[in-house]
Amino acid sequence: MSKPIPSLIDMLTQLIATPSVSCTAQELDMSNRPVIDLLATWLSAIGFEIEVMPVPGYAGKYNLIATLGQGPGGLVLSGHTDTVPFNEEKWKSNPFALTEKDQRLYGLGSCDMKGFFALAIEAAKQFVDHPFKSPLIILATADEESSMSGAQALADAGKPKARYAVIGEPTSLRPIRMHKGIMMEGIKITGRSGHSSDPSLGANALDAMHKVLGELMSFRQEMQSNYRNSAFRVDVPTLNLGCIHGGDNPNRICGQCELEYDLRPLPGMDMSVLREGIYKRVKPLEAQYDVIIDCAPIFNGIPSFETAANAELVQMAEKLTGYTADAVAFATEAPFLQSLGIETIVMGPGSIDQAHQPDEFIALDQIRPTVDILSHMIKRYCLQ
Repeated sequence: MSKPIPSLIDMLTQLIATPSVSCTAQELDMSNRPVIDLLATWLSAIGFEIEVMPVPGYAGKYNLIATLGQGPGGLVLSGHTDTVPFNEEKWKSNPFALTEKDQRLYGLGSCDMKGFFALAIEAAKQFVDHPFKSPLIILATADEESSMSGAQALADAGKPKARYAVIGEPTSLRPIRMHKGIMMEGIKITGRSGHSSDPSLGANALDAMHKVLGELMSFRQEMQSNYRNSAFRVDVPTLNLGCIHGGDNPNRICGQCELEYDLRPLPGMDMSVLREGIYKRVKPLEAQYDVIIDCAPIFNGIPSFETAANAELVQMAEKLTGYTADAVAFATEAPFLQSLGIETIVMGPGSIDQAHQPDEFIALDQIRPTVDILSHMIKRYCLQ
């Protein structure tokens, strides 16, 4: 028999009140363990088996795999426990106090995406005394907002095992079956400094970078000529030249120059192939300009994601919501779960327009429909 757990609003209140910022700036980064412990306490009380998984190489970061029932197949309801950093002075209320106003619940992580956990538990608890034919897994990950280290650790470990997964990112309860990938890459050119009055005294890294920029723009044009997907508002892969730094004085030959850029591949485009294509374009410029050119990813990248339009889970989500599955520009943990052989969609309450913003909120009218949709999915994929 299950034990009483807090109400939905009480769960959400406690989750919002528990800071779990993840950030590439170490001084802002926090452990997510307190959120994991909250979820584990509630889920174990209603009969879930709990596995808390440390994320290798990331101190203080943990994933939670909570499982109810046994058997083949099963359904994963997945979310991330971390939030982005915040500017408290721009909030009209305390970011860590759940605040109800104008039919909305305000708080950091309310829609992105601690709210989904409270709703998933609310949907699950009504079935805990039913016989399960396939397991229900509630999955909580670390560091989605910074490194995706939690999802990568799960993929590396081959966990969890299931047939279907719903990632509850804020999509206004519209099913999403596709998103672009994200690559952030760096190119560092090392030349030789010297007096600007005589170019032969050095090797100008900025001159070489000028040529590299031209190669990248040509590469972008070729990509956009060869790849297109009308499901996306921006229907081509993009390559954004983000920032460049080089040299130290007008009268010195530039000895070093660095570029960072962002590439968003469409589904079906392989990140390793793209990296190799760029490398082959720019590496020959070393000899031409007498410099050293190093290409390296800033982080591992997030693959693009696509689930087939005729997939069982996609069609079920379309039937339950009344919306045709769509594509979004933002990236999620979906490709990591998909790599485990799990049929995956992204669908959750709240709007991405409220995510990462002051006064983040989830509308009250999204709560009951979310619980109802998740309940139908649990019944279909775990009980029937």
